[in-house]
Amino acid sequence: MDNNALIEQIINQVLQTMSVGGEKPTEKCEPKCSETLTKNDYPLGQKRSDLIKTKGGKGLNDINIENVLNGSITSDDIKITPEVLLYQAQIAESVGRDAFARNLKRAAELTVVPDARVLEIYNALRPYRSTKQELLDIASELENKYNAKTSAALVREACEVYEKRNRLKV
Repeated sequence: MDNNALIEQIINQVLQTMSVGGEKPTEKCEPKCSETLTKNDYPLGQKRSDLIKTKGGKGLNDINIENVLNGSITSDDIKITPEVLLYQAQIAESVGRDAFARNLKRAAELTVVPDARVLEIYNALRPYRSTKQELLDIASELENKYNAKTSAALVREACEVYEKRNRLKV
């Protein structure tokens, strides 16, 4: 088997495992670093690579082609963690990019939601795709099952706007 075929096989295996199994929600989504990061820590991968860890605890330097080929890198190792997103949010806040920081914090919350469910929610949030109750159920699911309170509030806000603008499914 040539290298291209091997890499393609590995990528296919990773993609298959990404959709298998249920991710568990975390209790609280906070960075594990006791200090607050600023613009001086950007780019994180170069200046604070010590903070970048995979879900399994591997460091940034452990993510390399050799470890991919020997099978020690899993799909969880190539997904961004909530901590890294929250570090990036701290950096964004330090330069006054508050809206971007809020988006990163919502993304951090959503890392525990299975990928397929995120896509379903995305499609449900499109105009005329969901009833008011369906959107409220999604918000409840995000808040109660995944502890994604900020994302749940965003879905509720979208529901209110859709209701006012007649964009709900009837």
